[in-house]
Amino acid sequence: MANIKSSAKRAQLIEKTTAKNRSARSLMKTNIKKFNAVASEGDFAPAEAAFKTAVKTVDRAATKKLIHKNKAARRKSAMTRKLNEIEKK
Repeated sequence: MANIKSSAKRAQLIEKTTAKNRSARSLMKTNIKKFNAVASEGDFAPAEAAFKTAVKTVDRAATKKLIHKNKAARRKSAMTRKLNEIEKK
């Protein structure tokens, strides 16, 4: 435990931000998994809807620097390729 008042406050703040970041990262992963599940079924309309929400959360995570911008681009690219394959079929 911190002895100095300001460092104790800072520790509380870090706990809050860590919880927010963990939640946002978890939501991003969940939305990507949902997209992959819907994409494996092969139906375009629900896959497109899941794609839009997944891309939004990936972009938001990259903006908040939860993940690197190149990692976000790589994930979006992979999802786009899957969506385009479904659209061709």
